[in-house]
Amino acid sequence: MSYERFLADEPVVVTAALTGGIHGKEANPNLPETPKEIGKAAGEVEAAGASVVHVHARRDNGERAFSTERFQAIDEAIRRYTDDVIVQHTTGATQASTEKRHLSLRTDPPPEMASLDMGPLNRYDRLTSENTLATIDALYDEMADRGIKPELEVFNDGHRNEVHGLLERRDLAEPVYATLVFGPGTLTRPRPANFLNAVDDLPEGALFNTLGFGRHQLPFATMGTLFGGNVRVGLEDNVYYRQGELAESNAQLVERVVGIAEELGREVADTSQAREILGL
Repeated sequence: MSYERFLADEPVVVTAALTGGIHGKEANPNLPETPKEIGKAAGEVEAAGASVVHVHARRDNGERAFSTERFQAIDEAIRRYTDDVIVQHTTGATQASTEKRHLSLRTDPPPEMASLDMGPLNRYDRLTSENTLATIDALYDEMADRGIKPELEVFNDGHRNEVHGLLERRDLAEPVYATLVFGPGTLTRPRPANFLNAVDDLPEGALFNTLGFGRHQLPFATMGTLFGGNVRVGLEDNVYYRQGELAESNAQLVERVVGIAEELGREVADTSQAREILGL
């Protein structure tokens, strides 16, 4: 059990998921969409204590973008507004071609990290993210070729099996880094017992990141902190600060989990420490 990591005073890495690819300003007008807005949000969360920013791209009309050029513009904006934050691009998508999903890996320079969905999941009534083994392996292979660390996104119990399977097929650099996702639908049910089981079921030596959707963001970030893991918060995953109150910014959500970590006695990793922890 990872509680020993908490007792060992290992710093917690905070990731901010700034915008996502589904809901937009109709859900929360403070959600950043343009490269400049995303860049400024990255600067704000870095100042608040986040060392990693999880990046999706949007078109000018707010719809999801996949082009390398759009990710490049966002990265350049992030570099303008931040000092040394770690950039993590998404490769996830619903009903997008495999080729499009590779485009976020081809910026210059490439991102230090990129997400890698570990299996299929349902989206709304008629949409499914397929994430076949062939897609997972192809995305991983390009990450390996370009020196990008994969962040393995684990949405349910079956995806944890796929983490073990990927380790059998590929030689992942240590430490393996997995984000455990909790929420509705095809995601792992947000129950404390399921959280403990998910942590215990990861490969030996793997580090974990904790992600709770919606109202589950705060309690699961707290559990992740308490049990020696890392945490992800942000407007991609939750547009509210509390019930009925929209979050003012990504930075507001980061500030809250940083305060919780400090109250629990865990140091919050700066970017230098985060790179060492994550093996970047």
